Parts: sequence; structure tokens; C-alpha cells
Amino acid sequence: MATIKVKFRPSTKAGGEGTLFYQIIQERKTRRLMTAYHLMPAEWDERRSTVKSTSADGRASFIISVRERIRRDVDRLSRIVRRLEGERAGYTADDVAEEFRRYSSAYTLVNYMEGIIARLKSNGKIRTSETYASTLNSFRRFLSETEWRDCCVQPEDVMLDRLDTDIMEAFEAWHHQRGATPNTISFYLRILRAVYNRAVEDNIVEDRHPFRRVYTGNEKTAKRALPLQIVRKINALELSLAPSLDYARDMFMLSFMLRGMSFIDMAYLRKTDLQHGYIVYRRRKTGQRLMIAWTPDMQRILDKYPENPTGYLLPIIRNPAADERTTYRNIGYNINRNLKMIGKQVGVEEPLTLYVARHSWATVAKSKGIPISIISEGMGHDSEQTTRIYLSTLDTSAVDKANATILGSL
Repeated sequence: MATIKVKFRPSTKAGGEGTLFYQIIQERKTRRLMTAYHLMPAEWDERRSTVKSTSADGRASFIISVRERIRRDVDRLSRIVRRLEGERAGYTADDVAEEFRRYSSAYTLVNYMEGIIARLKSNGKIRTSETYASTLNSFRRFLSETEWRDCCVQPEDVMLDRLDTDIMEAFEAWHHQRGATPNTISFYLRILRAVYNRAVEDNIVEDRHPFRRVYTGNEKTAKRALPLQIVRKINALELSLAPSLDYARDMFMLSFMLRGMSFIDMAYLRKTDLQHGYIVYRRRKTGQRLMIAWTPDMQRILDKYPENPTGYLLPIIRNPAADERTTYRNIGYNINRNLKMIGKQVGVEEPLTLYVARHSWATVAKSKGIPISIISEGMGHDSEQTTRIYLSTLDTSAVDKANATILGSL
């Protein structure tokens, strides 16, 4: 098995800094791997082959940093040697050095995650790729604003084997200081953990359990829901002189009338989904098939807008040549921005968003004495196995009756 030693080469200039290098010995052949670490001769302990601090001249933190980098490099080289021992016979010291250089360029967090993101996109998992990209951007901002940047890689990047409990705790604390919610921070940490676990499976890093001291759970949050009287106020607002607000209100009310349908499902409703007085579609989140009675009030809102020139039913994705996902996201952002202004008009303290319509429908349904099982069916919930088994036999007309009761109260 190849051996790894840390060596020091003094400067040829008197009083100059020398250079640290790694000596790789395999089958009596030696290869030098130079580093970017430079020390004064007095800062190197030849007998112990280690870096030492000689005085309080301001270089103590630098010495500690170099010592830590050497430890990581030696760990990385040792891991490469163990892998080569298991994969092939007759490897050389040059193979170890070349693999070390390749590792340093290929196995940074940015390079590794960008590869995962590209594969997710090619596999059609666009939403997942976006969450990974969002997490990577967040971590890069953290690196740019803190002292955790890795000197051996590009700015705003870090080696995968640099991820440890300290850096994860610092990332968590950085988000707390910026006012992020625990669930938002946990969301980012869970994605980073998935990336790290994949790197462990790919034999790129050894599992040092860097996430054991940070919160990666999912706290229950208070669902923002409006009482029926506030929904009535929103529905009754005169907004004809403010088309953007009017449109946002209409989309909110359609979501409410469609049993709290999510905006992405609304955006992708096709004209062919409306037949014989019913909307029949599958939830994009769960794949569950739902059927909703189409009412005159829903048609009244739809009639306010020119017929969609695309195959989609609602006036959301209207340009056949546009990127559909970008369009849906931008329109959703604009609607939520306008809904916040509407919320202020009706005295809603919490930010009003399209998501509020979904929970408002459930809250109003519950206030009407509608059984939880029917509410769950109406919203397409499938998180509880026992509920799914029961609801699979539920008559759709019961849900339509429940929705008619709610809409009749508007």
C-alpha cells in the first residue's frame, strides 16, 4: 500500500518561506505533490513532520488553518489510496497524485451539486432541480459572507470533505440571523444532507455525520386561513379600475371555489379537463385523480377574460411560445404580490396569498360541519393510509354537495 508523508522544502533564499509538499511512495517509487502552503523554517517540526506555532506574532490562526488543511489533504490522499487498493492492482504513485488533483477540481460542492442538478433536469425532475439550485445558491451566499471559504477552490465553493458539523452549524446560524424560519433552514439542510449522502455512496467522502447537530425536522406551522366573512369581502370588492388586483382576486376566488386547488394545478388545467359540467384532473403533487363540479360562478369569472389561445383552460399560461414553467411562476409571484394589497383592503394582517385560499376552503368547510373525511377527499389529501383506504370508496357527489354548501354562503 502506498504511504503518504508530509515534507518541507526550505526556500533557497535566506529568511524566505519554504513550501510544504506530500511525498507519495508506492512500490519504491516516489512522487512529490506540491501544495500552496508556505511556512517559515521555524514553523516546521522536522522530527514530528508537523506544523508548529513559534510565537504570538499574528500567525497563530494561520498555522492552525494550515494544520487543518494538511489533515484534510492527508485524509483525502489516504482515502484515494484505499480506494485504488480495492479497485485495481498495480497502481502507481502518479495515479494517486493524478486522482488527488482530479478530486480537487471535480469534487467541490458546487461542481458536484451542479452535476446532480443537470441530471435531475435531464430526467424531467424540474421542480427538484430548482430546489437543489436554490439550496446551492443559498450555501454560496453563506460562503461569500463568512470566513468559511476554502482557499484551495474557487470563491463561494468548498470541498465536499470540508463539510463537517462546524460548517453546518454555522450555515444554520447564518440563516437564523437573516430571519429564516426553522422549516426553511431545515429544507436547505435536508437537501445538503441528501447531496452529502450521495457523495458517501459514491465513495467520494467518508461519512463524518456533519448534520448530527443541526435541525433537519419539519415543524408544524400555523396554517393561515380566512373566515367566511373575509372571503365574502374579497369576493365583493369592486376592483374593475385596478385590473391587476381584479385578476389576482379572481384567481384567489377560483382557487377557493375549486376546493382549494393549488395554483400549479390551476395553471395546467386543460380545456379538455372540463367536460359535462365537471373538471376532471390529476394533482401534480400526488397524481391523485379529482373531479369537481363546474359552477356558474366559476364560469362567470372565466367569461371575464378572452378565451385562452393555448390548450389551457384558465387565463394563466396564455402565450403558446412562452416557457410554461417560467410563465406560471412569474404570474404566481405577481398574483401573490397583488393579493397582499387586497389583504390590506379587507383588514387581513397576515400576508394574503394563493395558498391561503386552500386552507380557507378547508376551514370554512369544517365550520359548516362537513366531515373531515369529505374535506380530505375534496382537497386531494393522501398523506394518511387509513384515510386513503376510506376515501377510495367515497361518493364524489358528497364532496360536490359540500362544496355547493360553501359556495352558497358567499
